[in-house]
Amino acid sequence: MRRNHSGAWTYLSRHITGDWGDLDTVDLAENELSLVEGFRLLSGYTLPDGTRLWIITEADRSATTLLLPEEY
Repeated sequence: MRRNHSGAWTYLSRHITGDWGDLDTVDLAENELSLVEGFRLLSGYTLPDGTRLWIITEADRSATTLLLPEEY
Protein backbone atom coordinates (compact mmCIF):
# COMPACT_ATOMS: atom_id res chain seq x y z
CA MET A 1 0.00 0.00 0.00
CA ARG A 2 2.94 2.27 0.60
CA ARG A 3 3.85 2.25 -3.10
CA ASN A 4 0.35 3.54 -3.86
CA HIS A 5 0.62 6.36 -1.32
CA SER A 6 -2.60 4.99 0.16
CA GLY A 7 -3.12 4.50 3.85
CA ALA A 8 -5.08 1.59 5.24
CA TRP A 9 -7.35 4.00 7.14
CA THR A 10 -8.61 5.46 3.87
CA TYR A 11 -10.06 2.13 2.83
CA LEU A 12 -10.97 0.94 6.31
CA SER A 13 -13.05 4.06 6.89
CA ARG A 14 -14.89 3.42 3.62
CA HIS A 15 -15.57 -0.16 4.71
CA ILE A 16 -16.81 0.94 8.14
CA THR A 17 -19.25 3.44 6.63
CA GLY A 18 -20.76 0.94 4.19
CA ASP A 19 -18.88 1.98 1.05
CA TRP A 20 -18.12 -1.54 -0.13
CA GLY A 21 -15.98 -0.39 -3.03
CA ASP A 22 -15.85 -2.24 -6.33
CA LEU A 23 -18.09 -5.27 -5.77
CA ASP A 24 -20.56 -6.93 -8.09
CA THR A 25 -24.29 -6.75 -7.38
CA VAL A 26 -24.33 -10.20 -5.74
CA ASP A 27 -21.66 -9.23 -3.19
CA LEU A 28 -23.31 -5.86 -2.58
CA ALA A 29 -26.64 -7.58 -1.85
CA GLU A 30 -24.88 -10.09 0.40
CA ASN A 31 -23.39 -7.24 2.44
CA GLU A 32 -26.82 -5.64 2.88
CA LEU A 33 -28.18 -8.98 4.10
CA SER A 34 -25.11 -9.41 6.32
CA LEU A 35 -25.83 -6.14 8.11
CA VAL A 36 -29.26 -7.44 9.07
CA GLU A 37 -28.38 -11.10 9.72
CA GLY A 38 -24.91 -10.70 11.21
CA PHE A 39 -22.91 -12.46 8.47
CA ARG A 40 -19.41 -11.50 7.35
CA LEU A 41 -18.83 -8.28 5.40
CA LEU A 42 -16.64 -7.92 2.32
CA SER A 43 -15.26 -4.84 0.59
CA GLY A 44 -13.04 -4.67 -2.46
CA TYR A 45 -11.10 -1.64 -3.60
CA THR A 46 -8.79 -0.98 -6.53
CA LEU A 47 -5.64 0.86 -5.49
CA PRO A 48 -4.14 3.54 -7.77
CA ASP A 49 -1.74 1.05 -9.37
CA GLY A 50 -4.56 -1.43 -10.10
CA THR A 51 -3.84 -3.75 -7.17
CA ARG A 52 -6.95 -5.09 -5.44
CA LEU A 53 -7.43 -4.70 -1.70
CA TRP A 54 -9.95 -6.88 0.11
CA ILE A 55 -11.34 -6.04 3.54
CA ILE A 56 -13.26 -8.73 5.42
CA THR A 57 -15.06 -8.32 8.74
CA GLU A 58 -15.91 -11.56 10.49
CA ALA A 59 -19.55 -12.42 11.16
CA ASP A 60 -19.17 -11.96 14.92
CA ARG A 61 -17.41 -8.60 14.22
CA SER A 62 -14.42 -9.79 16.27
CA ALA A 63 -11.87 -9.01 13.55
CA THR A 64 -11.43 -7.08 10.34
CA THR A 65 -8.65 -8.10 7.97
CA LEU A 66 -7.07 -6.23 5.04
CA LEU A 67 -5.70 -8.51 2.35
CA LEU A 68 -3.77 -8.00 -0.86
CA PRO A 69 -4.20 -10.57 -3.67
CA GLU A 70 -1.08 -12.52 -2.72
CA GLU A 71 -2.46 -12.88 0.82
CA TYR A 72 -5.98 -13.93 -0.13
